[in-house]
Amino acid sequence: MAKVIAVANQKGGVGKSTTAINVGAYLARIGRKVLLVDIDPQANATSGLGIKKTYLRVSTYDVLIRGTNFREAALPTELETLDLAASNIDLAGAEVELVGIENRETRLRGALTEIRARYDVILIDCPPSLGFLTLNGLVAADMVLIPLQCEYYALEGLSQLMSSVDLVRKAFNPRLEVSVVLTMYDARINLSEQVSREVRTHFGDQVFATMIPRSVRLAEAPSHGRPIVLYDPQSRGARAYEDLAHEVDRRISKRVEAIDS
Repeated sequence: MAKVIAVANQKGGVGKSTTAINVGAYLARIGRKVLLVDIDPQANATSGLGIKKTYLRVSTYDVLIRGTNFREAALPTELETLDLAASNIDLAGAEVELVGIENRETRLRGALTEIRARYDVILIDCPPSLGFLTLNGLVAADMVLIPLQCEYYALEGLSQLMSSVDLVRKAFNPRLEVSVVLTMYDARINLSEQVSREVRTHFGDQVFATMIPRSVRLAEAPSHGRPIVLYDPQSRGARAYEDLAHEVDRRISKRVEAIDS
């Protein structure tokens, strides 16, 4: 049964889609069967894996709004064990349409039950907002992975996201866990280290040891429609995401062991 991880932060430009793509790619590389679900209308995860969003036959909009089965939405990628449920601009209207739909907060969770047995990990790339799409991601997830950039405004808005997580726990998903990954780290800048210390003080062992550096190659990879493991596997960014994927895998395994015991 797949473990479901929502990658979320209502603040844009923090490396959310980059993290979803590359953690998924490296989990696939180490042998996990992975589904990446793009529920962001901007569809960055979709284009970042080389899928032409304008030519989709079935998208995550169809799954959430029309009740289409995820089996019809899942597309293969260049990595053998990484599939993608792609997004396109149709999803932009889903926030409004979900208002009038029954069980609007649990649409994604319900849809995922049909395919969880086919995967080891399901990653959900949420939009940079706290609307119904992100709410669906949080309700469906076992863990929310929050990318947090090592910059001055890193913690701005984080309290609002954590409040949303607490509300989701109380109303829909009491077992939702929180993990944080520090992104855009630059060892040459004192501020990066200051932010890192502050976040680790606040969140403790919820913060992954791996920090994702600023990297030109990471920034270039999406324009080529490839995860960093295929675009430049020797780059610093590639090595960082490989390490992060191993950390995620270990954390998931520990959670499964704890539940089984």
